[in-house]
Amino acid sequence: MSTTDDSFSVTHDPINIRKTSLKEKWWHIMDTWKVGIIPLPLFLLAGALIAIDCLGGKLPSDIVVMVATLAFFGFACGEFGKRLPVVGKLGAAAICATFIPSALVYYGLLPDVVVESTTKFYKSTNILYLYICCIIVGSIMSMNRTTLIQGFLRIFFPMLCGEIVGMLVGMGVGMALGLEPFQIFFFIILPIMAGGVGEGAIPLSIGYAALLHMDQGVALGRVLPMVMLGSLTAIVISGCLNQLGKRYPHLTGEGQLMPDRGNGTESAALSAPSSGKADVTTIASGALLAVLLYMLGMLGYKLIGLPAPVGMLFIAVFIKLVHGVSPRLLEGSQVVYKFFQTSVTYPILFAVGVAITPWNELVAAFTVSNLLVIISTVSALVATGFFVGKKIGMHPIDVAIVSCCQSGQGGTGDVAILTAGNRMSLMPFAQIATRIGGAINVSLALLFLGNFLV
Repeated sequence: MSTTDDSFSVTHDPINIRKTSLKEKWWHIMDTWKVGIIPLPLFLLAGALIAIDCLGGKLPSDIVVMVATLAFFGFACGEFGKRLPVVGKLGAAAICATFIPSALVYYGLLPDVVVESTTKFYKSTNILYLYICCIIVGSIMSMNRTTLIQGFLRIFFPMLCGEIVGMLVGMGVGMALGLEPFQIFFFIILPIMAGGVGEGAIPLSIGYAALLHMDQGVALGRVLPMVMLGSLTAIVISGCLNQLGKRYPHLTGEGQLMPDRGNGTESAALSAPSSGKADVTTIASGALLAVLLYMLGMLGYKLIGLPAPVGMLFIAVFIKLVHGVSPRLLEGSQVVYKFFQTSVTYPILFAVGVAITPWNELVAAFTVSNLLVIISTVSALVATGFFVGKKIGMHPIDVAIVSCCQSGQGGTGDVAILTAGNRMSLMPFAQIATRIGGAINVSLALLFLGNFLV
């Protein structure tokens, strides 16, 4: 009997071993060889299917096809940026995911059908706002209540100090280079801190057209490149700050503005990673919560003119502070937040690069004087946030990364800056810096321009 058993094992085990080995090798490739989050075989399959559609002359802009298309190109650009020597650790992934597509469009290297479908999908779905609302609500619901309210109350002071110092330094550098003070402030510094394109550059161009009697298109053409270069500078600085935090851990809270002095039990529960036991209905409820809060923000915009993301942010904070949702729903929101952070960021940045980032205007603004003024302004703003935040008991690197968002390209800039800094949980504070800070800057500047200079 033993002989039979031995014979059986000798005869058949090599076959079983070979079959298992092939299967496990395939599984190993699927699980470990990835482009971004996409297993390499699926990445290659996606590329082949997209190529077939492009050769056929039509790439559908429906959500099914665009999910694959944005994921393929977005993670490819992001992976390329991550693998660049030196700069790969300084935010190059976010930069490449945004600006490589823009360059490809300008030089005609991206198929027209991809450009048309991506632009149509991005502008018709407003997917950026779905991304932002899920990130904001999820990050707020994951925060410690005490730390949350302290962070919101304290963040305004470093932001204000940063803007004042940044403006003074930028003006000083510009005047030292022989530029006119009026041009420095209104066409370089102010656009950097205006809050992006839709909330900053466009209102500024409208105001300049009315007050300075110039064509709005001309005004926008002068303002928009400064917004983009300021955002690019902030992305690089954010990546550098992330590396600084890895070298000096005592300077960062890894996404928390305030040192944790709250209730230990609550803090541990909220800072711990998701248990992974949230069921599908809980996760779906977390996503719906984010969407409904954004709809409330849209209603607030119609009633009082407050930007929808900011209105949503305040509502989410209120709900968090009054324990308005259960711990189970909080966990569902956290899972949704992590999904969007890891799976949607680079596809979104690719769509932004294709649809709304004009490469030619960015390149045209690359003059030595403009670059020096922009870099000095953003650097001074961020450095001030760092030191003031440290002085008032906040984590200086995290405050500085929020300060970077004061010179970001709106919501898209916030995404790129926080991605480069690996601090997506700071999105609520980034939205305050971008939306509220930008709106205040634009309003005050146009008011001053209308009443005192024209």
